[in-house]
Amino acid sequence: MDATYAALQRGESGLRQTNDPQVQFESWIGQVTKLEDNPIEGSLAQFDCRNNRLAKLCLDTDDFVSSVDQARARYGSHRIGIILGTSTSGIASTEQAYRQRDVQSGDLPASFDLLNTHNIYSLVSFCKQYLGLNGPGLTISTACSSSAKVFAAASRYIESGLCDAVVVGGVDSLCLTTLYGFHSLELISSQPCRPWDEARNGISIGEAAGFALLEKANDSSDVVFKGYGESSDAYHMSSPHPEGVGAALTMRKALERAKLNPKDVGYINLHGTATPSNDTAEDRAVVDIFGDIIPCSSTKGWTGHTLGAAGITEALVAKLVLENDLLPSNLNMKDKDQTLSANILTENIHRRVENVMSNSFGFGGSNCCLLLGR
Repeated sequence: MDATYAALQRGESGLRQTNDPQVQFESWIGQVTKLEDNPIEGSLAQFDCRNNRLAKLCLDTDDFVSSVDQARARYGSHRIGIILGTSTSGIASTEQAYRQRDVQSGDLPASFDLLNTHNIYSLVSFCKQYLGLNGPGLTISTACSSSAKVFAAASRYIESGLCDAVVVGGVDSLCLTTLYGFHSLELISSQPCRPWDEARNGISIGEAAGFALLEKANDSSDVVFKGYGESSDAYHMSSPHPEGVGAALTMRKALERAKLNPKDVGYINLHGTATPSNDTAEDRAVVDIFGDIIPCSSTKGWTGHTLGAAGITEALVAKLVLENDLLPSNLNMKDKDQTLSANILTENIHRRVENVMSNSFGFGGSNCCLLLGR
């Protein structure tokens, strides 16, 4: 969290030009270093893959394991759930296995473990064992809203009495399937992504992991999860409704559940992918509800679009906003699209806000909005 905040302060992006010889087109990516040299070993070695390595690297930061240990002592391991989001899980291991097929028979290598790498439950299974948890476990895979929807599901688990606490989060790692998939849709930019810029032409893909421990709020809570909204407009498989109908419904539901009015929100972390259609639809939804005054920005210029990990990544940015009174700028925007009306920040500003909204909108119209506050 400290390193992320420092990068936000400096306006330092994590995007770098792709140098993988297997990627035959220009793109910029947000790639996490150290993963190649840090395999998962010992009793959990069967889970070794890029995605689970990224999860472990994240779990080992910010004393998160210690926080979970303390919660386990309070509630018992069977009363702590774990709900995580991912879009492709360990699919890079499957890509590698297919490159290593037997030339004669076509058989995949005997070492390939689909269940504990590529399978989308692999992430939850690994994290449950790593953290020593025995409560309910669930993977949510709804494209780019995956690790935002985990907050909504966890809230329901706690409110219904299934759990006393829930570890939420998301992990998505770089793979050729994702890069070439978005390239085939003509959605990859050859430059660092530029949300809301008049010349924006696509996304930059990143990889990320993030986790949070949700419990019922108490007097010592500095930042609380106040509410969520979900919708599914199902307008198109890969494009949002042009008028932002699903996005607007999601934000209204979040405000309603949190018992807040639009004027109570001081900053919106936009989904802001930097594709022409996505930014236009979100702009219309935001302006419809909040007008053109509320400060907004997309932080994908720092991280790239981390897909199934975008929701948790940007929820943690929202937490940093509340803790540090820093509203981050919309990195890489040079000339704002004059057809869009939202109040996009062109530089960091210091301002105390009471509530922050974070939007995550996925393919197929799977939308989720989170509200965090003091």
